[in-house]
Parts: sequence; structure tokens; C-alpha cells
Amino acid sequence: MDPAVCREHLSALLAEEAALLEQLETLLTGEASVLQTADIRALEGTTRARQDRMGALARLEEQRGVLCALHGFAADRAGLEALMAWCDPQGTLTECLRDCATRAVRCRDLNDRNGILVTARLKRVQGMLGALTGRPARLDTYGPRGQCCGGTPWGRSLGAA
Repeated sequence: MDPAVCREHLSALLAEEAALLEQLETLLTGEASVLQTADIRALEGTTRARQDRMGALARLEEQRGVLCALHGFAADRAGLEALMAWCDPQGTLTECLRDCATRAVRCRDLNDRNGILVTARLKRVQGMLGALTGRPARLDTYGPRGQCCGGTPWGRSLGAA
């Protein structure tokens, strides 16, 4: 493949990635508002749309890897940089790649923040359920040695009936 054709293909992939990341960032920002209002229907729609964007981004990543491999480069960050040095020696695509990376970090941070909101809401609901049922909330985690429930004596299973 001609370097100019490769550059055009890579440019199209990066432009599509930038658009998807922009949409994902908007969705994640809206998801935070939906999480605070507890609108289940809206949350389901946001979740589906987010998963669609994530799937599309994964397919783009795969296409980028195939493009790298097609030209004998590794399908990783170093391979992409080598491919770009070959097909875009002027560096016209570097800024777009940098913008995509920056936006991806923002999306990760927004997703982490939304995860914290979900965890806080779940703990609140578990606390309310514990108050209603008279049972303390269970810890569904493992301790550092692999024991269930943080290794507390009352968290161990002593048998089954």
C-alpha cells in the first residue's frame, strides 16, 4: 500500500475515533446526571448507547491494529507510532492522535466518577435494606489472603445444613 493511501485510511480511523470519543464523553457526562436522579429508563438508554460507542471504539482499535500489521508493524502503541512515521512523516495526524488520547483519558475519568456514584448508591441501598431486615450488609469481597468477607470470624462459612 502506498504511504499516502495508508495516511488517508489512518486519518479516517482517527476522525471516526475522535467523533466516537466526543459522543462517549457527552454520554458519560449525562450519565452522571441520570445516576443522581435514579431514572432507570434513562439509565438503561444511556448504558446501551455507551456500550454501542465502546463496541465501535473497540472495532476501530482492531482496524488500526490490522492496518499496522498489514504494513509489518506491531499492533501496539509503538507500532502505531512507527506506522505514522512511515505514512505521515510530516506529522499531520499526530495532533489528532494526541486529542483522541486526551479525550479517552477524560472519558476514563468520567466513567470512574460514575462508578463511584453507582458504588455509593449501592452502599446506601444495602444500608437501607440492612435497616429494614435487621441484618447487617454483607461484604462480597475477599481479603488479602483470599478469605471471604475481609477475614472476620463471623464472615466464615462454618458449614451448610
